[in-house]
Amino acid sequence: MTEVSSLTGRLLVATPALADPNFDRAVVLLLDHDEEGSLGVVLNRPTPVDVGDILEGWADLAGDPGVVFQGGPVSLDSALGVAVVPGGAAGEAPLGWRQVHGAIGLVDLEAPPELLAPALGSLRIFAGYAGWGPGQLEDELVDGAWYVVESEPGDVSCPAPERLWREVLRRQRSELAMVATYPDDPSLN
Repeated sequence: MTEVSSLTGRLLVATPALADPNFDRAVVLLLDHDEEGSLGVVLNRPTPVDVGDILEGWADLAGDPGVVFQGGPVSLDSALGVAVVPGGAAGEAPLGWRQVHGAIGLVDLEAPPELLAPALGSLRIFAGYAGWGPGQLEDELVDGAWYVVESEPGDVSCPAPERLWREVLRRQRSELAMVATYPDDPSLN
């Protein structure tokens, strides 16, 4: 897969036609996309579990709401840290952070939190992830399950994740902005 065709760092926004309840109105940040498959985290699925209950040392660095997010249906017993490092795309990456796209990157949750604290702009902790095998995501795109749009660093730390699906669609400069008005239950229309 060429660099141009990689969707790493972009958002998958579930279309209203996507029938999988795991991804109803989901906004997925793709952390990796290549010929071996794709991996991402759902940005708008907060759980009631506080970060401090799972990863005590990282609780003070997690943005509001300070809860663990369900990153997807795969490996719910594993944790991923996604953080924005202001200037991360231009400067030297801090120890314990690996750039994914621009200022967005993955955090080594085994690293001491105080090592990264001065560099982090925002942090989210995800339980599990969304994964696709080789060609699986491409098939879903052809079937119209997802809109692919550019991510912004603020998407990772949106303080109102329940509004992220509509906000991402609303900021598009195309007919996608109209999809943001799609009712939660179209049968009530």
